[in-house]
Amino acid sequence: MPSNQKVTKTISEPNSLYSLIGEEQGTRKLANAFYDEMESNIHLQELLAIHPQPLDKIREKFFEFLSGWLGGPSLFEQKYGHPQLRARHMPFKVTAKQRDLWMLCMNNAMDKTITDKQVKQLLRQAFSQLAAHMVNS
Repeated sequence: MPSNQKVTKTISEPNSLYSLIGEEQGTRKLANAFYDEMESNIHLQELLAIHPQPLDKIREKFFEFLSGWLGGPSLFEQKYGHPQLRARHMPFKVTAKQRDLWMLCMNNAMDKTITDKQVKQLLRQAFSQLAAHMVNS
């Protein structure tokens, strides 16, 4: 393989969250359920309003981010570089209320896609830390 080509990580660690939720299929299911929830839940309209429409591109970017963040292939990083989530969100006002709405959306998405209670609890803790880190005002 030429030295200028990136090698894609294709095998996840057996105990990674990526593996535990069903690898690519489970990760895509979670990402789509997240945005489905945002579009359909009346309580999340404020959160939906700050996302660019249509949601097709952001759904894919979120799936790519989750893939690497959960321990699977680093798809987002390969396309866009290091996620630097806080820096990427700095141009936007992210409040504690938006964090809570985001967590409501994610919790509902996990409830619809993940059956294992332990895995769900691990994800809730990880997502909660991530969401809290994004608050910038």
